Amino acid sequence: MATLYDLMVLIDADAPEERRSAALSEIEQLISDGGELVGAHDWGVRRLAYEIEHRPDAEYHLFQVRAGNEVLERLRQRLKIMDGVLRFRIIRNRSAATPPPSPDRQDRRQREEREPEGRVAARAAADAPAAE
Repeated sequence: MATLYDLMVLIDADAPEERRSAALSEIEQLISDGGELVGAHDWGVRRLAYEIEHRPDAEYHLFQVRAGNEVLERLRQRLKIMDGVLRFRIIRNRSAATPPPSPDRQDRRQREEREPEGRVAARAAADAPAAE
């Protein structure tokens, strides 16, 4: 029996819709060619903790996969060179096939609403003339 894995993929939110859709369908095809797609979760566009390739946001997708090493290796090879994929991570899931918790969208919005104020205040403090 193959092991259960979580595959988190961050896709460029600024990429054209066709490229994002093509990347997702190719990922699902790679998984189904020797593995089993247990679940696919679209977590939407979220702000990154730090910019990747000068992009502040990414589309988060979580795939729960039951597969062997050969499928995982093919996934790694393709995801490294796939257009539109900023980052990916394959994590062995030690628990049963429980669905992952969905991200709390309200906390994210509150953080984004607070963030601009902090940046503006920090920028204003940095630009202020030094006291002599």
